[in-house]
Amino acid sequence: MVAEVTVKGYFEENTFFYIDDKTKHGFVIDPGAQGEGLLRLIRKNGWVIEKILLTHGHFDHTGAVEYLRRELKIPVLAYKRANEYLLDTRMNLSAYCDQNVVIENVEYLDDKDRIQLVGNPDIILDVIYTPGHTTDSVIFYSAKDAVAFVGDTIFKGSIGNDQYPGGNGVELRRSIIEKIFSLPDDTVLCSGHSEQTTVGDEKRRYGFS
Repeated sequence: MVAEVTVKGYFEENTFFYIDDKTKHGFVIDPGAQGEGLLRLIRKNGWVIEKILLTHGHFDHTGAVEYLRRELKIPVLAYKRANEYLLDTRMNLSAYCDQNVVIENVEYLDDKDRIQLVGNPDIILDVIYTPGHTTDSVIFYSAKDAVAFVGDTIFKGSIGNDQYPGGNGVELRRSIIEKIFSLPDDTVLCSGHSEQTTVGDEKRRYGFS
């Protein structure tokens, strides 16, 4: 099951829960704000959140990380270059928005890693490195459930911003064409700032099918 929760900090952002229906174990992806509200939702539903997963280090995707990590006593996983953003308030943009968001002591992921749910080892997310929006951007892909959590790499009808520190338009388009558009057309794309879409719809939109 995928649950989407729009949270409001300095910006609105989509936080996702990827939950195994059988065990109620799962992951939270990009908890951007309103940590207390997210925790209430977790407890109301009886979910056991095993890990916090980050698609990239911008503060609007990480604002509730420390609260949830402290309350749930769970690890935070991010791409191996994430400290470029997580430890630098200018790189993660919080310094420009009267915030001071710093995330320390994360566990590192690499391209092609697999994240397996302890509560149900059949639940797996593949880590796919997709630089361009940031140097640490990844997506988390479930072949079993045909869903990908894509952060700010691609949205419904548009692509990520490449003008922030570390952004690169050439790399961003390569990540979309070579990585995201290589997934099956029925894959649902869950992004940080738009409605859900599919690989097939976005390929047609950009003339790739």
